[in-house]
Amino acid sequence: MCVHNTFESQARRHPHAVAVALGDETLTYAALNARANGLALRLIDLGVGPDCLVGICLERSPGLIVGMLAILKAGGAYVPLDPAYPKARLDFILRDTGMRTLVTEAGLAGHFSGFDGTLVINDRVGDDTDPPPRAGPEHLAYIIYTSGSTGAPKGVMIEHRNLTALFAASERHFDFSERDVWTLFHSVAFDFSVWEIWGALLHGGRLEIVPREIARSARDFARLLAERKVTILNQTPSAFLALIRVPEMDNRNNNLALRQVIFGGEALNPAKLKPWRESWRGQPPALVNMYGITETTIHVTHKLLTIGDLDSPQSVIGRPLDHLGLHVLDEAGRPVPCGGTGEIHVSGAGLARGYINRPELTAARFITDSAGARVYRTGDLAKRLPDGGLAHLGRKDQQVKIRGFRIELGEIESALCTLPDVADAAVIEKDGRLMAYVVPRPERAIDTGQIRRNLAATLPGYMVPAAITPLAALPLTPNGKIDHAALPAPIDLSSRPYVAPRTAAEKRIAEIWSDVLKRDRVGAEDDFFELGGDSLLATEIALRMAEELGIDASLAELFEKPVLKDFAAALATTSFPLSRERRLGSP
Repeated sequence: MCVHNTFESQARRHPHAVAVALGDETLTYAALNARANGLALRLIDLGVGPDCLVGICLERSPGLIVGMLAILKAGGAYVPLDPAYPKARLDFILRDTGMRTLVTEAGLAGHFSGFDGTLVINDRVGDDTDPPPRAGPEHLAYIIYTSGSTGAPKGVMIEHRNLTALFAASERHFDFSERDVWTLFHSVAFDFSVWEIWGALLHGGRLEIVPREIARSARDFARLLAERKVTILNQTPSAFLALIRVPEMDNRNNNLALRQVIFGGEALNPAKLKPWRESWRGQPPALVNMYGITETTIHVTHKLLTIGDLDSPQSVIGRPLDHLGLHVLDEAGRPVPCGGTGEIHVSGAGLARGYINRPELTAARFITDSAGARVYRTGDLAKRLPDGGLAHLGRKDQQVKIRGFRIELGEIESALCTLPDVADAAVIEKDGRLMAYVVPRPERAIDTGQIRRNLAATLPGYMVPAAITPLAALPLTPNGKIDHAALPAPIDLSSRPYVAPRTAAEKRIAEIWSDVLKRDRVGAEDDFFELGGDSLLATEIALRMAEELGIDASLAELFEKPVLKDFAAALATTSFPLSRERRLGSP
């Protein structure tokens, strides 16, 4: 069956159950199905059919799920476009796919002023009759773009049968049902969101959409988990470790209903989970680590973490799901023995069709083994453990994961080298952060703040380096390659002159920023992100402000007002506890 056919069977089985919720706005399975039918009929009239690519750019709302489902019902494949992405990246995806139809909303239509196809504004027209089947399991369900080493992102083509095989193979490991409540926490441009959306809807559960501003605040997200009685939580390890620091994630007050926490997207250090797990009162949720990649349809392996696993920092990823084969091979293509290390190769029903418009790259990564089976070379390293499971050891190339997003460092380097002041560049990952080294062109100076602003216009925020260090030249190995081991410790030379904090509010906030960002001093005109801040450190800032100043600030304000003086001023004009003035002091 196709993905939408399975959903339709759930809609017939549970028509009055809530399928999707955003605050007080809800859609039952019957209502969601009817609205998707109505939009699907419009798309069919526009010529959408099997393997037809349809863009979808909508804010996080029930309408987003309506749009995805409608595209599938029309026989097409959806291409998610995150409204937060820079226009240059959105334009690239439009050109690369050649799509002629795009589902959006009136407030976002301006993002696509140069689009010469058809913009379809999502509305509330419904139809109780399901369209007749138009696509089969072998047709595309979606394309998600990941970072590309050549300087441009690459689109991964996933078929219906890839996704349905994943959920069929997951049944013996999970007991998902109509009683479960899931969250849509991740960007729809990240394939973890596919697991969240269809994991809920194909099992008759409820999908709670997390507003962008709540997703940025660990404390607000924890409150949502408790208030909405969420049972299935999917998180990257980085996001979850920030989440469990907030008092609301202490279940000794029995507010949380979590049954399972599923990790994915990046390597997990199980030992960091132990204190939280041991503090849980009553039956703790199952902790599951899953390794996977976009090209193999989200998940490859499954590992239910035991108490013993939490004593080790080793990222154990378990064994492959039933629909996949997993092989750890050495450089000569031979299986490694127990205790040996090699590259993970994956075969089976989860393998993507390939990369859109990249036949050479598809042929290089999706290979045929000696037995004639199709195999994907992941570029990930693993060690075989005595119990037959695997431990993940990281990448063998320039690809890294930051907060679950897969990033080719070469794409960032290419973007840096297009800037007018930059002659050469290298990017590394260190402690979960991106560090850039840039060589200026002759007679040009490096302004790190301007470089960040230029990068932010073409790259998603998670790909903008936390530190940018100018160098006279990049160190090279004897064979002429960049010697990454010889790069100096990263520094970040902001071009802003130091301006001392002036008000009591600025001084108190500067103290917190200085401590969290490990800076000797922070000035009134310093930019949080130019100083090396990121979303995880922003969460820590919010926690410290709540604990020390009694201010329950939304992270949205820090993202919108990253300069310290502007951030402090915003606090003075928004609604905060009455104790704010006494704690911060007056100007």
